Amino acid sequence: MEIEGNIVYFSRHGPENTDDVLRIAKARAEELGIKNIVVASTTGDTAVKATEAFKGARVVVVSHSAGFKEPNTQEFSEENKRKVESKGGVVLTTTHVFSGLSRAMRKKFNMYLFEEVVSYTLRVFGQGVKVACEVAIMAADAGLVRTDEDVIAIGGTSGGADTALVLRPVNSQDFFDLRVKEILCKPHF
Repeated sequence: MEIEGNIVYFSRHGPENTDDVLRIAKARAEELGIKNIVVASTTGDTAVKATEAFKGARVVVVSHSAGFKEPNTQEFSEENKRKVESKGGVVLTTTHVFSGLSRAMRKKFNMYLFEEVVSYTLRVFGQGVKVACEVAIMAADAGLVRTDEDVIAIGGTSGGADTALVLRPVNSQDFFDLRVKEILCKPHF
């Protein structure tokens, strides 16, 4: 059986692609009957747009832990969290699965551990691909998406969204069973 699909390549990365990514991802989610959307969002701006775009779907927004940018701060605004939740979205704030303690080792001892090697390897396909895979695993680890159903995972580079994938998420301990089934869009660089 052959499956044909289209990949949209953006000439540049970054937030200027967000609206197109959401449109492309929504169309493919409808075609495949995918009801779970996982979206990376730092400040919540992309999250709010995603919950508006994916009415009727379950939108899981994954944001990084407090203190990521600077100690005792959370970049995801309370206002955006309220907006997302009022539209039925779920916000997960947690440590990056591909860094956490590995990043602490790099910062303190200038050494790279397994998780960061995975990050750098996935980045050969683009930062957004790495982010989309990572947030899907984080959502699975939190029990917010199932590991036996495909999701649309959306990530980005330097804010906003510029990548969308169809993938089968896994829990982090099953990382090597992660399956990226389709690349819907990504930067061409």
